[in-house]
Amino acid sequence: MTLPAPTRSLGGLTVSALGLGCMGMSQSYGTADRSESLATIHRALDLGVTLLDTSDVYGSGHNEELVGEAIAGRRDEVQLATKFAISRDERGRMRIDGRPENVRACAEASLRRLGVDVIDLYYQHRVDAKVPIEDTVGAMAELVQEGKVRHLGLSEASAASIRRAVAVHPIAALQSEWSLWTRDLEGGGAGGESVLGVAREHGIGIVPFSPLGRGFLTGAITSPDDFDDDDFRKNQPRFQGEAFQANLLLVEAVRELATEKGVSPGQLALAWVMAQGEDVVPIPGTKRRSYLEENAGATAVQLTADDLARLDAIAPPGAAEGSRYPDSGYTYGDSPERAA
Repeated sequence: MTLPAPTRSLGGLTVSALGLGCMGMSQSYGTADRSESLATIHRALDLGVTLLDTSDVYGSGHNEELVGEAIAGRRDEVQLATKFAISRDERGRMRIDGRPENVRACAEASLRRLGVDVIDLYYQHRVDAKVPIEDTVGAMAELVQEGKVRHLGLSEASAASIRRAVAVHPIAALQSEWSLWTRDLEGGGAGGESVLGVAREHGIGIVPFSPLGRGFLTGAITSPDDFDDDDFRKNQPRFQGEAFQANLLLVEAVRELATEKGVSPGQLALAWVMAQGEDVVPIPGTKRRSYLEENAGATAVQLTADDLARLDAIAPPGAAEGSRYPDSGYTYGDSPERAA
């Protein structure tokens, strides 16, 4: 039975205050155990963590199939989010396709893999700079009209793209990276507008991915050697060389405050993200029940004004050393210079 748990609203969609990112069950974070992954999703629902986040590109469809298997018989307990637009070629290079015909093809395929009739929250995973976002969102809106999708979302979109998208159809959620060491969302973009400010102007909920700094803010990673060979973090600039060592100092400061409060560093980091507003619903990813249970405990952590001030001093915007990705194409698909 699902336990009572705090909820929040993403543009009119009521979801659990904390979600579960499922990507690592299929790719990027080393080998995953299928039975443990399924058990983790089941445990999430038991704990009231009912916003499940996946994408058609995670494991090339494997992740959607896994999530679909896990929620069979429990569909009414779940707010199901998935994404489209990214694929990879034979060399692993990312391609973005926002053409209307691709929107429909991807949605139909996702519905089949998930084994459901409707997707609660359907995101464009990255904005396609070659296709007017009005055309992409228009095709997504048709899915809403047909009852195949309930709410629309964007991921890593610029302020300009958000404004153009909402002129076509309401956007319920913006999924972007946001954590104590990734605060780009708060800063001014093209024209001095912050993505966060524009999203809130239009009543769009915020869904931070990697709210634990890809696991770094938990304090469990102390050396680049901690990563498996197939863990994508090995190639990220923030986890290499001098940047890694500099970022460890930030993590240690977070750990000290967490110890004072009697919580884990990860719980403190998640509590900070949730304290940024009632419209914020982070989706920490994990493939293990033990980490899920620790993350879920963050919803009970109360931060004082002094705690928040200390964390802002520890990790102000731009505090992290190194870029988020080795390839800038993985960040904003419509960066200011491409969004006009």
